[in-house]
Amino acid sequence: MLVLFDIDGTMLLTRGVGVSAFLEAAQSLLNTKMTFEGVEVHGRTDPLIWQALAKRNGIEDHEPYADQLREGYHQVLKNRVEQGGTRFDALNGAAALIKAVVEHPSLTAGLLTGNFQETGEIKLHAAGFDPADFTVCAWGADAQTRRGLPPVAMKRFQQVQGRSVAAHEVVIIGDTTHDIDCARANDCWAIAVATGGDTRETLAACEPDLLVDDLSDTDGLIDWILTRVNTSPTLSD
Repeated sequence: MLVLFDIDGTMLLTRGVGVSAFLEAAQSLLNTKMTFEGVEVHGRTDPLIWQALAKRNGIEDHEPYADQLREGYHQVLKNRVEQGGTRFDALNGAAALIKAVVEHPSLTAGLLTGNFQETGEIKLHAAGFDPADFTVCAWGADAQTRRGLPPVAMKRFQQVQGRSVAAHEVVIIGDTTHDIDCARANDCWAIAVATGGDTRETLAACEPDLLVDDLSDTDGLIDWILTRVNTSPTLSD
């Protein structure tokens, strides 16, 4: 099975650092004061966050700035981490679960995240994760919406492993309703973890296949994933 992890709020604690760096890059690029007030961030892809931020601040034609914003964001975050002023901490159980997935012969670890690749990798390194552990990655710029990311990951799985992976063999682990939604839209399994953007009650209302407080029960989560290989989310209880 292919196990796809979200990054922010699922694997690591960001403390709003990404938003702060994103805003600094945008303000520097456009040489103007901007606000994130009213802009939804949790579960959104970075390109959509830029689009919403630009619109919120009266910039209707955001596209010409997209590449420069991405590079600026990368540089700001890189500088902050290198200078020691920014921390990213691994959330409870994340490292152990990822290690278990990586070492299991029947499982493949991957990423499904709204982050740009270069900034996502900075966050992973800073929190003690090795991006090389993730065989398959679908990054925020790889699709127009988050719903478009699972097919990207599945296609890349086929390219890397030389065989296809069915939707019911894909588990998406995330901390927002958007993670559940993209799993549902693609007939994948959804594990929701209440460590990030949305509350346990909000996540429960979206009826994920499994809802946990954190990722600390390594054996239990691995067993749950392995027992789903011959069943389908659309046919499950």
